[in-house]
Amino acid sequence: MRVARVVTETRAQHTWQAAGVTSVVAITWVTRLAGLLAIVSTVVPMGRDVRGHVAKWLELPSEATTAAAAVALVTGVLLIMLAAGLRRRKRRAWQLAVGFAALLALSHLGLRHVFGAGVVSVVLLAGLIGTRRYFIARPDPTVGRWRALRVLLQLVLAGFVLNFALLSVAPARMLDPMSFADRFSQSALALAGVSGPAVFHEMWFEDLSASVGLVFSITGVLVSAYFLLRSSEPAPELSDDELARLHELLKQHGERDSLGYFALRRDKFAVFSKTGKAAVTFRVIAGVALTSADPLGDHEAWPGAIEEYLDICKRNAWLPAAMGASELGATVWARFGLEVLEIGDEAVVDTETFTLEGRVMRGVRQASSRTKRAGYKVLVRRAEDLRPGELSELVHLAATWRGTETERGFSMALGRMGDPGSVIVTAEQGGRVRGVLQFVPWGERGLSLDVMRRDRTADNGVNELMISELLLYSRENGIDHVSLNFAAFRALMEQGQRIGAGPVARLSAKVLHFFSRWIQIESLYRFNAKFQPRWVPRYLVYPGVGSLPRVGIATFEAEGLGGRSPWLRRLLQR
Repeated sequence: MRVARVVTETRAQHTWQAAGVTSVVAITWVTRLAGLLAIVSTVVPMGRDVRGHVAKWLELPSEATTAAAAVALVTGVLLIMLAAGLRRRKRRAWQLAVGFAALLALSHLGLRHVFGAGVVSVVLLAGLIGTRRYFIARPDPTVGRWRALRVLLQLVLAGFVLNFALLSVAPARMLDPMSFADRFSQSALALAGVSGPAVFHEMWFEDLSASVGLVFSITGVLVSAYFLLRSSEPAPELSDDELARLHELLKQHGERDSLGYFALRRDKFAVFSKTGKAAVTFRVIAGVALTSADPLGDHEAWPGAIEEYLDICKRNAWLPAAMGASELGATVWARFGLEVLEIGDEAVVDTETFTLEGRVMRGVRQASSRTKRAGYKVLVRRAEDLRPGELSELVHLAATWRGTETERGFSMALGRMGDPGSVIVTAEQGGRVRGVLQFVPWGERGLSLDVMRRDRTADNGVNELMISELLLYSRENGIDHVSLNFAAFRALMEQGQRIGAGPVARLSAKVLHFFSRWIQIESLYRFNAKFQPRWVPRYLVYPGVGSLPRVGIATFEAEGLGGRSPWLRRLLQR
């Protein structure tokens, strides 16, 4: 009986969720339609009369009907903006949509299109009220209503002051002399597009005054609505307690995933399963709660951590996404209704079978020999074995050699150097460091490449030499496998370069080759392939096709490969 009751409750919950998705999608499209019709009813002159029949019945003045047109136009734009928030079930978007739908219905009493956008707005209002329970996402934690109100007041005040100044300095040939009270009244009414007591002699000056008022007021409304609706990007930082719990999970289950240690980046949030046996770490970028690799801990407890993570995403209207998941991880994510896309392969070298001998290793062998003859010497040491002050010198050199202001990497980068257990590889020439690698722990018997930097004036082959020496050192010191760089879309490149490849495969390879001019796609693949690794597929997990553009932007930005402009990122993080 208990099992039957649980099954019945589960089915009822899934039915409720499915009905909620359908209702939210329907409301989203009705909102867009109402907004579009409102804009058309105001902008398109055909069939429009600001003294429509309803306005005549109510004996509204022409100023009021002109204001109704301005209100309808602004409200239409705002409803289209709100649709995205409604699709993500934001509670604040629902509240604003209810208010704007009612305002749109009232504004169309002064327009002939009362049976167009006016009727749709009434339908929208009824639908919003009927689906209230589905909009549960709370307001963004870093954006408050007071910030939106402050922006609105600042822009409206700026428009008022500018209009007041224009009316104060205008000569008598442009308008009749006005008292302070009349100028005040005219400046205030211009914000709503309504004529005031001013008597203009120049039409262009009247248009200028009206335009200044409307532009500042409309801009104020739209910008404040943006601040109310935008996705927040709270600055994450793992606490010491969370970091200790994640370390414990890695200690117990760190052997399974080569990218597990990168979950210890400080710039992430952590959410744990109720049992504490698994955890998901993520960062919020562009409305996407982006995780890297697989959840930490016992894979049988992953669903519990994923449920907690998805619940946080739902309550904050964030899109869930995972970058660099393994095949097992992608399988677990897929059970929660998420889509999976293979995005490339991780190069893993088994040290027991690694050798510099043979024809296939001739390129690496020659590059290593050449750099040794040039006087390069490689040192492989644990981070705790570095001499005092050496770590800070290497951190400075790595930052200097980076070549870009942005630190690249998220799913396969730690963002710091010198953690206990890490292995530091340096290449020196004449006592001067010319290259540095850092490998982080992969369980007890593995390493994952984190940092790979070299002096731009160093000889070619320095990286090959350092990795070769690291692999030989690993075999002699009980390290079984080493994870190198990630090769994006490796399978597509290989298929497109094979004899007899089809047109789609060849085109895909050409596109990847083209983008390799700016992003290291083909060069990383070819570099990794030199060491004869085994290729381990990695996947991108995302909610659906419609979310891919936003997830793609978040992923590129997290990896330091592009995304939004720096000024926009700073604005969103305020």
